[in-house]
Amino acid sequence: MVEFNRPAYSYRDDPTVPAFDDSKPLFVFDGVCVLCSGGASWIMKNDRAAKVNFTAAQTALGQALYRHYGRMIDDSYLLILKGQAYEASYGYFALFNVLGWPWRSLNVFKIVPVWMRDWVYHQIATNRYRWFGKVGYCNLLTPLQRARLL
Repeated sequence: MVEFNRPAYSYRDDPTVPAFDDSKPLFVFDGVCVLCSGGASWIMKNDRAAKVNFTAAQTALGQALYRHYGRMIDDSYLLILKGQAYEASYGYFALFNVLGWPWRSLNVFKIVPVWMRDWVYHQIATNRYRWFGKVGYCNLLTPLQRARLL
C-alpha cells in the first residue's frame, strides 16, 4: 500500500493524534517485537545523521497514528514521510532513500513484483512473535537509542 488515501498531514487535524515533530520521517515500530525493535535499532545505527525520528506503536502517539490510518499494530510498521503514511515494502524503499547511500542501492529490489514483496512482508509480520519472540518494551534499544524515541 503506497499511502492511506488521506491528505498529507491529515493527522494534524485529528485531535486524537498528539502533536509531534514531523519535520523528519517518523518510523513507528512494534516496541515489544524482537524483529521490529532490532530493526529499529539497526536503522538508528545506520542513520548517523539522525534523519529519522522513531516512536513505538505502544506509545500514545504510535497508537493514535495507527487508529488515524485505520491500521492495527499487527498489520505493519508505519513510516510517516512528508505527511503521508507508508507501510510494507513501499515504506522500506522510501526509508532507503532517506538514509541515502549505500542503503538507497537496495531499491534494486523494486524489480520484485509488489504483490510478492508485500506477501513475504505480511507473512513475516503475521508470524513475527512466534518466529522471533517478544521482549520488554524497547529492551533491544541502547539508552542512546531510547533517547531518540518521540
